[in-house]
Amino acid sequence: MRRRTRRRIPLAAGGLALAAALAATLTPAATAASPDRPAASPRTQNVEYFTGPDGHPRHTTIPASPALPRPLLPSAKGDGDVTPVVTNGPVGSKLDVVFIGDGYTAGQQGDFHAAVRAKWANMSAVEPYASYKNLFNVWAVDAVSRESGVTNDPAKGVTKDTALRSYFFCDDIERLLCVDTARVEAYAAKAPAADLVVVLSNSAKYGGAGYNDVVSQVGYDGVATASAGHPKSDQVAVHETGHSLGKLADEYQYDEYGTYTGAEPRDVNISTLDARQQSEQRQKWYRWIGRTSPDGGTVGSYEGGGYYPKGLYRPTENSIMRTLGHEFNLPGREAMIAGFYRHASALSSDSGPYGTVSRRERVTVRLAAPTVTLRWYVDGLEAVSARGRTEVVPRALGVPADGRPHTLTARAVDRTDAVLDPELRGRMRGTLVWGVTR
Repeated sequence: MRRRTRRRIPLAAGGLALAAALAATLTPAATAASPDRPAASPRTQNVEYFTGPDGHPRHTTIPASPALPRPLLPSAKGDGDVTPVVTNGPVGSKLDVVFIGDGYTAGQQGDFHAAVRAKWANMSAVEPYASYKNLFNVWAVDAVSRESGVTNDPAKGVTKDTALRSYFFCDDIERLLCVDTARVEAYAAKAPAADLVVVLSNSAKYGGAGYNDVVSQVGYDGVATASAGHPKSDQVAVHETGHSLGKLADEYQYDEYGTYTGAEPRDVNISTLDARQQSEQRQKWYRWIGRTSPDGGTVGSYEGGGYYPKGLYRPTENSIMRTLGHEFNLPGREAMIAGFYRHASALSSDSGPYGTVSRRERVTVRLAAPTVTLRWYVDGLEAVSARGRTEVVPRALGVPADGRPHTLTARAVDRTDAVLDPELRGRMRGTLVWGVTR
């Protein structure tokens, strides 16, 4: 499995200053215009916004957040504190989700933590998150604001002094909830790792945004913002992870875009090829064509996607990459699982931190999902009786007390039917090896 190098940031005051310094390097990535991503420059940021809980998203370009002029020091006691909300294994073997609150005062951090638990429960109920809950660690980073609430809520002109400067009516669009992404980077850096970042703003007003053209020194691919108090705002975050984790294109269109005439897009969920052509050429989502999709209907080719009403096809009529409130379609689920495994492993363990265990020591592992099969080996020979067991004792598996070196190996393979791509299936594995001492 390819794994990104992660920065471990100490949580002491010195670590806070270092984390803040990293924010100065957060800039939007300059991208070429394409059907899946509008053009951006170093001075602008592309954001996706959502006009309603069940509507098609839209895009706009806003000025980029300026680099912080100096290290962002704690504003109050508890500012920058990091709390583990869900712990499923060591950092480096799991996908780490970081929630940061905005518009919460020192006395409201408990409300923020409750919002994190509620939003993660909703997000992780959506497939394929639901099947892979064991792959995630979740962290809450406290950002203490001087005032409670969000700027321009409940009405335009209301100003709040908050840690991340979140505000509605960004770019004069009421539901567009923007933040200072340099400040987000500074707070995200305080967590042990950050693969996904979600900002929860202290508001019940529907709104959110997706930043997917940021370059983060911490390592995440994008930032999603959502209103903590709105019951459907978590759908904004789920859609945005379709971009950042699944590398999926938007499946909606703007009528004014007309007909797409460019090259075949790189995204797995839009194509210039219809279902027949994909099957004949064995391209894109051809393996899924004809199957019933969880978002409704049958996988095929439906014209309109990647912002173009003509010339591009999407796999299904209406997935979450087209309209909020829907499921990922089958190709989208496969892409999301691929994204999970870019950051996490099918197998993890806290046992033997230095790669060694004693013969009498209990060795425990965690599997990424119920679809993962597990086998154990002693000196390369399988201990058949231990198949599927997540706890073993080397002595009971036959490791002798002869003073010679021995190895204990656990091998896991994810055999989910939600993935058909054989290349991806080959990466959905995990192996752990321990040297066994007396």
